[in-house]
Amino acid sequence: MTLAETILSMNKIFIIVKREFTYRVTKRSFLVLTLLMPFLFAAVVFVPLMLSSVKDNTQKDVVVIDRTGKYAPLFKTDGHFRFVMSDSMKEEYRNPDGDTYAVVSIWDDLAENPEAVRIYSTREIPAELKQFVNSLLDKKVREDRLNSYGIPNLKMIIDRCNEDFDVQTVKWTEHGSENVSDTSVAMGVGLFFTFLIYMFVLSYGAMVMQSVMEEKTNRVMEIMVSSVKPFTLMMGKIIGVALVGLFQLLIWGILVGVIVSVASALFGVPAEPVPDVAGTVPAVAGGVSHAGDLLSVLGGMNFAEIIVMFLFCFVGGYLFYASFFAAMGSAVNSHEDSSQFMMPMIIVMLFAFYAGIYSAENPDGPLAFWCSMFPLTSPIVMMVRLPFGVPLWQEVLSLVLLYGAALSMIWAAGKVYRVGVLMYGKKPSLREIIRWINYK
Repeated sequence: MTLAETILSMNKIFIIVKREFTYRVTKRSFLVLTLLMPFLFAAVVFVPLMLSSVKDNTQKDVVVIDRTGKYAPLFKTDGHFRFVMSDSMKEEYRNPDGDTYAVVSIWDDLAENPEAVRIYSTREIPAELKQFVNSLLDKKVREDRLNSYGIPNLKMIIDRCNEDFDVQTVKWTEHGSENVSDTSVAMGVGLFFTFLIYMFVLSYGAMVMQSVMEEKTNRVMEIMVSSVKPFTLMMGKIIGVALVGLFQLLIWGILVGVIVSVASALFGVPAEPVPDVAGTVPAVAGGVSHAGDLLSVLGGMNFAEIIVMFLFCFVGGYLFYASFFAAMGSAVNSHEDSSQFMMPMIIVMLFAFYAGIYSAENPDGPLAFWCSMFPLTSPIVMMVRLPFGVPLWQEVLSLVLLYGAALSMIWAAGKVYRVGVLMYGKKPSLREIIRWINYK
């Protein structure tokens, strides 16, 4: 191919990319989804959290029958339950239309007979009431049992022994500084980016397939192929949809940043972590339990590396799977036929997704390592390992293998695309599609 032909082909690819990008970005569904998705996601996360804090102000009457006389003083009326003392079980308590919500019956010393308590009701006992009664009586029973031993300060000794012990983890940076770290946060970040890669590659790859099938069904493809080579058309579609995806990710990133900033301001999350007495790393007792501690852990991660690898993995994985989907879209004539060709790739992506989930527990294990090198799974699994730190040579090797496989798939898909895009009314077999690759 001469230089002039190459430039002409690039110009045609650019025109197709521009057309595909403009067509999809200007669609109302794209604009609505892109602008509303971050807010819908935030609503899904925060609305249930806010609603969970709203309590039912209606007091429910709970009768307490304590034949021992030891436990009745423990039941104090609050905003949820109004406790009424009684000396015996009455028939009116069994009336489903009555005012009695439940009956707590205690007939023996619980320290000696832990089963001497029941909660009766005409309806299913709510977890809130059961937990309240359990907590109340458990504390009293523990005190009675400890006092029965006659050992001074026994309760304090046991409480001291039962205190949770949690080792604080600190990660050294390349410059020798210290950053607080947390395995659960690293797992969460890795799984978050893994989920994004999985969803985006699958969604945008399927978008390419749908676009090819629509234009093939409408016979628009016949007109386009008359002036553009099939391979050029395929690459234009793949790149166009990729730019749509990256543009959508950019908008979502900006909106998520705005939402996080607003949430931080509303909930009073500090912008900078507060150092401890030693002035080195913040103290995180019992794990990451505060927003400031969480920000400290996140601040210790190399998000620049994670974002760069995310973009490379997204583009490489997308090119591989989108090429396959474009080839399959050109070879079939209906959505029913496409499902049988999509299923193997979807199974592979599901395997990669679950491999990423299982690799989060052991990011340096054999499953995590080999799946982060294998091109079919590496875009997804590699994201799990990045928050834990991956040697540079492994990142480079993974990307080389991924993009090598992507270029091979693009070449093979181009061979299939040029034949299948103009074939109508026939459902090709997998063997026949493979033969198309060898056509000159």
